[in-house]
Amino acid sequence: MKIVIIGSKGFIGSHCVKYFSQKADVWECDVIPDYNNKKYFTVDTANADFSEIFQTQDFDICINCSGAASVPDSLVHIQRDFQLNVVNVFKILDAIKRFSPSCKFLNLSSAAVYGNPFALPVKEDLPLNPLSPYGFHKKQAEEICLEFFQVLNLGTCSLRIFSAYGEGLKKQIFWDLSQKIKNSNEIVLFGTGEETRDFVHIDDLVTQIELIIKSAEFKGECINSANGEQIKIKDLANLFVKKANWTGNILFNNILKEGDPLNWMADISILKKFGYRQKISIEKGIESYLKWVKENI
Repeated sequence: MKIVIIGSKGFIGSHCVKYFSQKADVWECDVIPDYNNKKYFTVDTANADFSEIFQTQDFDICINCSGAASVPDSLVHIQRDFQLNVVNVFKILDAIKRFSPSCKFLNLSSAAVYGNPFALPVKEDLPLNPLSPYGFHKKQAEEICLEFFQVLNLGTCSLRIFSAYGEGLKKQIFWDLSQKIKNSNEIVLFGTGEETRDFVHIDDLVTQIELIIKSAEFKGECINSANGEQIKIKDLANLFVKKANWTGNILFNNILKEGDPLNWMADISILKKFGYRQKISIEKGIESYLKWVKENI
């Protein structure tokens, strides 16, 4: 199998490169030049052109890990978020259509398309209610994927990732906690602590991606990526600091960040049907993350 991973220098993309390189012929693409890798395409940040990728090579699957990945930033830089998360998806699919129509396209979407879900656990057919430009743009990218399948018969699939975490991620709650506990006996987090998230470790996420490549229909469908378990942020924070041997106080400011949902728990029936079983528990995931922070930061 021949795979191209777009956004290969990012958090999820780099883990995909590491995992699939042991099993397939992997090529990479990102905005950061890599002069030592002969299987690498560099695209321009401001005006990306993906034609060369599919003109010069025939791929079985394109995994799109690129794009902006920040709800707060999307509220400030709406056009940039639209360009990276919507326009570039269209550009990639257009290049596939013109030069390599047999190549399947796996788009990494987000649970942000759900916003505050109408029911839990969240099923893929639930009405979408995004709360941020980021969520709206991910929804639009999914619709573009469906368009290219229904109108142009390209194989597409979107993976709605809930709360991915793991070694290498320098943002969100795990990173925030790891930095705040360094020099203080009291830390303050956003929200009430009662908010919930459905976390998936990067190793499990990459396994899910492999299962989808093997088993999904690629008919424009959307599939949840999570573990089907919700955990309160206050419980996560307490578990994290316990694993870090930190004994200070955790406070919550009761301020909800704009664009953030209250509760998330995914229905992962489709992934389970494909054979997915969680390998990395939240406890083990926190331990691995803390080890990575200690050794690399």
